[in-house]
Amino acid sequence: MAATDKQSGRTRLIGGPGILLVWLYGVMVVGAVSRSAVQIATEFDKAPLAYSLSAVAGLVYGFITYSLVRGGETARKAALVCCAAELAGVLTVGTWTLADPSAFPDATVWSDYGMGYLFIPVLLPVTALFWLRRSRTATQ
Repeated sequence: MAATDKQSGRTRLIGGPGILLVWLYGVMVVGAVSRSAVQIATEFDKAPLAYSLSAVAGLVYGFITYSLVRGGETARKAALVCCAAELAGVLTVGTWTLADPSAFPDATVWSDYGMGYLFIPVLLPVTALFWLRRSRTATQ
């Protein structure tokens, strides 16, 4: 459950399962940002949409990681919005890559609902949304 940090007065979001979420989001930041940086630097003209979407995914993961570590009600709400946007992105891009594979000459982090990343991109926002909603009810 979420607990209050006595020094900052913020509700901690990384207690219990929240620590695992921060760790997984941190891994996804490194994976998505490093992959997209190399692809954008070396072969951007091959699949600009795919590589740009991977970079956006990395930025979203980074913001969610920061929000979870920061804690507090404002950070929780921001993380909720970003997780919902992330889930919408994964579902949209995942469906798009299945419906029109030619639109993506190379995969994104969210292609095929994150199959290249063991489906973590689709499972992570669902889990995070559940955790963030639960942490809100625990502090009320």
